[in-house]
Amino acid sequence: MQTFKSFISITFIAASLALCGGGVVEAAPKKEFKVAWSIYVGWMPWGYAADHGIVKKWADKYGIKIDVTQFNDYVESMNQYTAGAFDAVTLTNMDGLSIPAAGGVDTTAVIVGDFSNGNDAVILKDKTSLKDIKGQNVNLVEFSVSHYLLARALESIKLSERDVKVVNTSDADMVAAYKTPDVTSVVTWNPLVSTILEDPSAKKVFDSSQIPGEIIDLMAANTGVLKDNPDFGKALAGIWYETAALLRADTAEGKSAREAMGSASGTDAAGFEAQLAATKLFDKPADAVAFTASPNLPKTMDRVRAFLFEKGLLGNGAQSADVIGIEMPDGKVLGDVGNVKLRFTEIYMKTAADGSL
Repeated sequence: MQTFKSFISITFIAASLALCGGGVVEAAPKKEFKVAWSIYVGWMPWGYAADHGIVKKWADKYGIKIDVTQFNDYVESMNQYTAGAFDAVTLTNMDGLSIPAAGGVDTTAVIVGDFSNGNDAVILKDKTSLKDIKGQNVNLVEFSVSHYLLARALESIKLSERDVKVVNTSDADMVAAYKTPDVTSVVTWNPLVSTILEDPSAKKVFDSSQIPGEIIDLMAANTGVLKDNPDFGKALAGIWYETAALLRADTAEGKSAREAMGSASGTDAAGFEAQLAATKLFDKPADAVAFTASPNLPKTMDRVRAFLFEKGLLGNGAQSADVIGIEMPDGKVLGDVGNVKLRFTEIYMKTAADGSL
């Protein structure tokens, strides 16, 4: 399993090459598409949709084929997308900028599916206050959204990363690591958060509900592929909103869907409901459009890119956070307009909201 840190070193090389020029790389029209996703409460609808014919239904509508593949390693799914093996991938806003965009792959957020509203957390062992984190080793996936959450948590009590020591730990090893005597502080995401909190010693002292709208979960696609194959984007929107509506439905079918998604994510119905409660899910396209068009999104991405630049994750030779352009739905760009590599668009969500899919 490749670690997050080693993957970042690979993207440095690609990013250095990418700085030579911007623009969307053209891709030929095609009929078959590959989508990668990984286990997380806000992304479980993609697996359910693939297993229950919803993906096929929408792909058939547009005369295309969509193959949906689950990855047990989130970083590897982004690795494969960045390498060109997949046309679309589930990822967060921060990871979209630090991995494919920094790696030179022009990427568009097709669907803003949710934001973490408590699913990511700082957990201390036998301590009940965030201020007790000072001087501790903190186990987390280095350079991930957990690292960002730690930075925001420390900022909230006027501390900085200099006041702790980050210990890079794979998400696959996090639960086991917490059980060892030497580990006293972890930052991670669900379902790992819920599992760790089952230990009586574990105390949640900060979570993503305290920075609402900053850790955003997306379905993102290669911009060139999307440009030449807009029906792919429409099909993705159709799949998402049909499945997300089912996820929220107060019906026997909705309950069955939630149970299936919970089981697939390694938890029971109650555990999955708890994770859903800590997620601001955009099951209605109009709500997603409003969030994406909000002036808060550029502010969030400005904060995210500053964090990534500080950590050296925007490519070798990057002189500032402006090195990579981030295009907002209104066409305004944060950073270099000649090197736009991450884009937010309302187009497909708005088409769904208008009932025009």
